[in-house]
Amino acid sequence: MVTLLGIPGALRAGSTNRLLLAQARLSFGEATHTEADLRLPLYDGDLEAESGIPEGVQRLADQIEKADAVVIACPEYNKAPPGVVKNALDWVSRLKGNPWKNKPLALIAAAGGRGGGDRSQFALRLMVTPFQPHLLTGPEVLVADSGNAFDETGRLKDARYQKALDDLMGQLRRAAEA
Repeated sequence: MVTLLGIPGALRAGSTNRLLLAQARLSFGEATHTEADLRLPLYDGDLEAESGIPEGVQRLADQIEKADAVVIACPEYNKAPPGVVKNALDWVSRLKGNPWKNKPLALIAAAGGRGGGDRSQFALRLMVTPFQPHLLTGPEVLVADSGNAFDETGRLKDARYQKALDDLMGQLRRAAEA
């Protein structure tokens, strides 16, 4: 069975990016689904030198390594990805090896603004490039006015968003199975 790792870029349990991640899992289809926890200490070289790699960071790297595909649902905070996402990338980069290399990766975003997280997603694409994942380029899934984009059951209201998500997750599945 294919394993899909979902990385929610928002810590809040009820965030629209967690709702979008849930929809992405449905669009991906049958799989073993795991979800990362980005509640990690801030990267600090002194902490690393004193204590080594924190357990949560190692768990995240192991999840990335074991997954057949990864999807990151990343909000936009002040026109950029939230610090927890950058922090997680920084920590994982400190490990021996590269769990991201050639890993099928899809980026999706939901944000309150009219761009739907477009600046955040652009910045995140730049941030993951050094890790050399198999980064899918589209269709872009950028859910604008995200506070109003989901119905009471957590489903996307706009069929265009759902179609783009279905298309992207279909590509991710094919890449994972290749």
